[in-house]
Amino acid sequence: MARRRANTLGRMALQVAYWAQADAAPDLSTVPVVLASRYGDLERSLALLADVAAQEPMSPTGFGLSVHNAMGAMYSIARGDRANYIAVAAGADSAAVGVVEAVGLLADGAPEVLLLCYDSPLPDAYSVFQDEPAATYAWAWRLTRPVANRPRFSLSCTVGGLVPSVSPQNLPYGLDVLRFALSQDSGFARPVDGAAWEWLRHG
Repeated sequence: MARRRANTLGRMALQVAYWAQADAAPDLSTVPVVLASRYGDLERSLALLADVAAQEPMSPTGFGLSVHNAMGAMYSIARGDRANYIAVAAGADSAAVGVVEAVGLLADGAPEVLLLCYDSPLPDAYSVFQDEPAATYAWAWRLTRPVANRPRFSLSCTVGGLVPSVSPQNLPYGLDVLRFALSQDSGFARPVDGAAWEWLRHG
């Protein structure tokens, strides 16, 4: 039933979350989840707005699945866990802000954090606002505090700063972040929405 309720983007997001936690301990009640998505399920939101414009009643199910934390709710219900779920929508740099949120949860004592990052291109009605390459994607990371003999990453941000881009901007920022993480590059910088985000790999 949950699979039928989720659209393509939702199924992608839920699948990578399951893959990421496939070998996790059965009790996930202490593992918070951060969902980072610039647009969320904008197709559903646009359909709801069309119903309003046509003076048609809105679907309660459609509304419930259009909000940014809908995928988190579906995931927690399907798994039967009661962990902390946080939805982040911070523009083009939502992936970076999702990492910041996850690090804050680690600092508060969480043993690890599941970061779920996903997005899809804007619907045609909003395509005039598309300001980066479009792609449908979903990825998940399990973040922990630094562990000896394992690679570590650091992230810094300067608002209004100037950082030369070291990446050809042919990917949406959230997917470019994943590209860097899977590469062997020592650093990655790409200004987004007036913020200078710099990623570094250590070890």
